[in-house]
Amino acid sequence: KMAGSSAPWIGSAYLFLQSTCKTIVLPSLYESSQKKPSVFKALKLALADSTGSVNGVDMLKVHCSHPHLIVQLKFCKQENCRRFLQSYREGALQESLQNHLQLSLAVTTVPLEMELKAGNEHLDNMLKDEDRCLECIYREKPDRLRDEEITELEECLKSLIVHQSINNNIAVKDYASLNSPSLPYPSQSSSLSPQVTFIFQGQEFANRTLTLDDHQKFAKLVSKKWKQVGRSLQKSCRALRDPVIDNLALEYDREGLYEQAYQLLLRFIQSEGKKATIARLIAALEENGLISLAEELLGLHSNEDCS
Repeated sequence: KMAGSSAPWIGSAYLFLQSTCKTIVLPSLYESSQKKPSVFKALKLALADSTGSVNGVDMLKVHCSHPHLIVQLKFCKQENCRRFLQSYREGALQESLQNHLQLSLAVTTVPLEMELKAGNEHLDNMLKDEDRCLECIYREKPDRLRDEEITELEECLKSLIVHQSINNNIAVKDYASLNSPSLPYPSQSSSLSPQVTFIFQGQEFANRTLTLDDHQKFAKLVSKKWKQVGRSLQKSCRALRDPVIDNLALEYDREGLYEQAYQLLLRFIQSEGKKATIARLIAALEENGLISLAEELLGLHSNEDCS
């Protein structure tokens, strides 16, 4: 057995990250006081994605060793470490981190190379033998407590997000293309959506791409049910699969329900692009009994408030 029944399972590993794009140097970005919170945020969210929990793995320190960014990791549960290894082996962690860096840094793409080490062991050479990897990580006990800088960045992450305009810039850019007057409805272009119209309450509606007005109304009126709507959208949207919705709830907890709902739909729109249609959102609202809000989005209300 790797651990006695009473002792907690604790292990440590180092994740080496390097961008293969010459214009994106991760250590330099992390050393920049302006970019550091954005890089940290991407690391935090990708690691949460990999273990299914914000607390699944702890970052103890981030080292800048050109050309690598080296993240010292601490695992407190074997099951979390196992999930992390599966995510790493299948390429899901790499994909998640590339996506989060792309959003946080507002760049088009961040191609990454990754290595995983525990002590002198290169775990990339033994990924198929998960138990051996776990043993290597368990043998390596963390040699330090969490760096003060990491604690500060965690606090910064909670308060900074609402002030960062990065996501807003992306949103505005996306909406500029979505609201292009030449393509108001998918019926004018077969590539937008196979479904040109849809039926709601016996009436036929054009299946248009979601607009900024839809987005703001949804965020304002959906209230506490934003998570349930997210779970309905999740069935056909990979970008909302677990634990993304719970991460959004935690990340935007201080900003309240409007911001949580806004960010949820922003993820949906950014990931689905022209396929982020009103029909898909209306179906999710119907599934959760939010008929009043659906009517509001389709212009069936005057100026009544939605409950």
